[in-house]
Amino acid sequence: MKKGLIHVYTGEGKGKTTASVGLAVRALAHGFKVCYAFFNKKPSKYGITEINLLDKLGAIIFDTDAQHPSFDKTVTKAMHTEITKLNFEKLKLFVEENDFDLLIIDELLISVRDGFLEEDEILNFFKSKPKKLELVLTGRGATDKIMDKADYVSNIQMIKHPYQKGLKSRKGIEF
Repeated sequence: MKKGLIHVYTGEGKGKTTASVGLAVRALAHGFKVCYAFFNKKPSKYGITEINLLDKLGAIIFDTDAQHPSFDKTVTKAMHTEITKLNFEKLKLFVEENDFDLLIIDELLISVRDGFLEEDEILNFFKSKPKKLELVLTGRGATDKIMDKADYVSNIQMIKHPYQKGLKSRKGIEF
């Protein structure tokens, strides 16, 4: 690719991560070098199966191993802010050192929404990313400025979900 574009998958609906995994699979099938990074989730704790598939297909997994304080009560907002900033810097350096075609940063937008990263940190990354790098950010709470700078914006809305009727998450469907 000559110029990598920026995608934002946001909104309150189900499917942001699923959409980004689908894009990663498509890119891998075309021989792209893909990095899939997780923020605000702890895949190692929950055994997120998409990681296994992406790994088998050749994606590079960047696991921050840091869970959002809403799900890990032992972590304060200040602690998570420090960890998130450090992991974002590590990821940017990792991207500089590798020649990725596609970088997906799952749940990064929540970091801005909840004050773990500043909006300007994301906007500056848009400017400094390698020119050919296709970039995908997922998560609730994308800001107007982030959406304005993106080339693709998908706002995934929840119209109806079985969870509203008390149905628990199902293996192979929601996780």
